[in-house]
Amino acid sequence: MEVNLGLNFMQEHESWHMPDWWCRDKKPSNDSVYFENMCRIIFQAGLNWQVIDKKWPTTKKTFADFDISEVANFTDTDVQTLMRDPGIIRNKGKIKAIIQNAQNFVAITKQYGSFQKYLDSLDKSNNYANVVKDLVNKFKWLGPPSASLFLYTVDEKIEPW
Repeated sequence: MEVNLGLNFMQEHESWHMPDWWCRDKKPSNDSVYFENMCRIIFQAGLNWQVIDKKWPTTKKTFADFDISEVANFTDTDVQTLMRDPGIIRNKGKIKAIIQNAQNFVAITKQYGSFQKYLDSLDKSNNYANVVKDLVNKFKWLGPPSASLFLYTVDEKIEPW
């Protein structure tokens, strides 16, 4: 499986710079940073980065600073509250995916000890084809391009072009 992150944008737009939240040349410091990056990729899907950047401080606050255990315990009442908050992206599918993904993060960290150890346990040959497939199968609202971009943003050595 060939992975194309669609990052040719960088080559086409000289003014583009790598977002500050991308963990390039350094691994995320903890599982919450991995989770936050994944959430950001999910919320960004189909939207402009600037929209996400503008809403991110409120998004981070409403999602308990991406405390994985806390988000994993969000209820339908929390979803309804989030859907009324104009400070975030109010996409019910994405919001529910974030909660489900937090629950999956909890399960992964119980099994492997950390999200990084989970990633390290996977076969990273063929430009991460098996890792991308595993992420797509485990996490909601991640397709191959978004899973690949997520890996790139957390300093995995996936080749984007």
